[in-house]
Amino acid sequence: MSNYIRVERIPYEEPYHINLIWRASNGSVSTRFEYYANAGSLKEIAERLESFPQNSRDVYLYELGSEKPEDKFAYYFRLRAFTTNLLGKTALQVRFNNNEDLPNREVVEFCIQAEPSAINRLGELFRKFANLNQEYLAWSDSESFIGDKSEYEQ
Repeated sequence: MSNYIRVERIPYEEPYHINLIWRASNGSVSTRFEYYANAGSLKEIAERLESFPQNSRDVYLYELGSEKPEDKFAYYFRLRAFTTNLLGKTALQVRFNNNEDLPNREVVEFCIQAEPSAINRLGELFRKFANLNQEYLAWSDSESFIGDKSEYEQ
């Protein structure tokens, strides 16, 4: 499987805050990064991806942090769902910047092309994940998994 998103939840000040470890790939580029967020962000992501796209020019943007040095954020994360043409083709953009100074800076950005129905399934997984009862989410064009990480890796 070349295109995927996998998210591991590490219990942290729940139910208000979450610690997430993301692994994502488009087949050419892959990444692993970690961030902390408000637990409510999972529901926000779920709501928009479940019904994406709403029209041929729809864009959903989830951002956390900032890349501007003056904003003094520890990191920046972007998940963007967008249409790539008027025929309904869609993609997900993943961008992460750890905002470190050189030589420790890590910046990754790539897109995962996916059918709208696959993006909708990702939204459904985030909806279940938002209940904070499962520790692992795995998604691709052909896969949907939510449960214990040990079950997925078997």
